Amino acid sequence: MKEQAVLSFLLILIQSVCAFKDTPFSVFFNHHRSANDKIVIGRYGEDIILPCSFQNEPDVVIHWKNQDNSNVHSYYRGSDHLENQDPKFANRTFLFHSKIQNGNASLYFRRLSLLDEGIYICYVGTAVGQVTKKVVLKVGAFLTPAMKHEKRNTSSFLVCSVLSVYPRPRVTWKVDTASVSGSKTEETGYLGPFYISSALNITGSNSSYECAIENPLLKKTWTGRWTQEGDLCKRQSEYASLSCQGIRNFSVPSEDFIVTWSIRKNGIASVLGCYLSASQIPVINEPRFSWNKELINQNDFSMTLTDLSVSDTGEYLCNISSREYTLLTVHTLHIEPSEGNASWIIPVLVALGVWAVFLTLIVNFRYKWRRYLSENVY
Repeated sequence: MKEQAVLSFLLILIQSVCAFKDTPFSVFFNHHRSANDKIVIGRYGEDIILPCSFQNEPDVVIHWKNQDNSNVHSYYRGSDHLENQDPKFANRTFLFHSKIQNGNASLYFRRLSLLDEGIYICYVGTAVGQVTKKVVLKVGAFLTPAMKHEKRNTSSFLVCSVLSVYPRPRVTWKVDTASVSGSKTEETGYLGPFYISSALNITGSNSSYECAIENPLLKKTWTGRWTQEGDLCKRQSEYASLSCQGIRNFSVPSEDFIVTWSIRKNGIASVLGCYLSASQIPVINEPRFSWNKELINQNDFSMTLTDLSVSDTGEYLCNISSREYTLLTVHTLHIEPSEGNASWIIPVLVALGVWAVFLTLIVNFRYKWRRYLSENVY
């Protein structure tokens, strides 16, 4: 047994020193996946750990390689040896040195890219034996999508988009809970990550719309919900209360979210106020705008706008957004001049009319008087 252990250790040491060039180590690299492979799913731009454990023995040698036989990370003689490391892994891979003695050869992988996808082999050799383990790394991307309302000439569109997603997502639309087709989807990015934009024509519709973007690899689904409320007519100097709350069967989760109220006039949007759930402190940009704190605690973000003027006429949008959803509620507010303010118009017009008649009489009198003087004097 001693002779076999010594021989095994010598083979490991020779392979380590030679960086596995033309050595029997390559026989351990079977690039075909099996049911026992460990599958690890990481997110684009984030870090991940590729697991690998072994029964701890002295004189540990650790080598990580990928399906291309590129050197990912090497460790022997009690330290890292990265002279032959593939440059694309430089400063991105680390071992847990303090845990190696406990049988932990896992690899910490930083700043994942889509090119990192593939099969990784962990080889651990000791003075007693050796073990190889295969890890399949999959990388997905899913930046938070967004929903917005666009007006193109005389048409209105709802647009759901995601700036960075991989693999290609599944995009679905619903109108009043019924599935609908007919959306136009645009895609950019040849190999990924992709930019996806899906637009649905809602011209003349007062229905509720829902858009869902699903990433099956990351098991993440984002949902956008659009609700068009009826038109509201008010008079000048009155107040208006506009509703914005969690929609039925679409509760607001406990994760952080932001609420924004804005007004849009002539294609220009102005923010009236916003609320961050993390700080629970509302920010108000319009002095006449107010929230009810008790309602906020019930996930009701309805607002009140006081001392209305004709210039307040416009489209009011409430946006509740988190990483997993966006709820949009739209109100159209019309402000008419109050009767009290309009009553002064008639007296003014009458006064102006009387004044015009008076001026006409004076001008006519002066004309006749001059004519009389000229005829009698000369």
